[in-house]
Amino acid sequence: MKREKALDIVKKQLTKHRYEHTLGVMDTAVYLAEKYGVDRKKAELAAIFHDYAKFRDKEEMKQIILEQRLGNELLEFNSELWHAPVGAYLAEKEAGITDPEILDAVRYHTSGRAKMTSLEKVVYLADYIEPGRHFPGVEEVREMAEKDLDQALIQAIKNTVHFLLKRNQRVFPLTILTYNDLISKEAD
Repeated sequence: MKREKALDIVKKQLTKHRYEHTLGVMDTAVYLAEKYGVDRKKAELAAIFHDYAKFRDKEEMKQIILEQRLGNELLEFNSELWHAPVGAYLAEKEAGITDPEILDAVRYHTSGRAKMTSLEKVVYLADYIEPGRHFPGVEEVREMAEKDLDQALIQAIKNTVHFLLKRNQRVFPLTILTYNDLISKEAD
């Protein structure tokens, strides 16, 4: 799918602010893909669709999670996590995206997972560090992303977990598994 067509499809689903964020994620994903030898076109398309379901009705997302067996445990956690797996499902069903690597990059861009592909890492990080993001710790992760994809990802996950813990919120198990997998690679 060409970039213009993908952007046109996604723009209809997003607020103006979220569309601008998506453009930032797209540009950042392309940059990181080129830097780390990841397929540029796949990174671009996954970044464009990463928030495709962000503003879908919560009941609709809940039904999709249940009917498509996307992981009932998701429903026990913050609904902010739902748009990623639902977005992958809808990108396939509504937009015709069939590449499993692109769909997985959309699916895991909020939670991560053990044994993430480089494409998944690029999209996760691009979403985290795109230029429109401003929060404590983002500059450090941006700097790390220039040097080491895994180190930047580890720091992004640490920041996210710390943010959730400070607010007494639960941490999704896949995020912990992602962190454990990444740091166990370091120990090897």
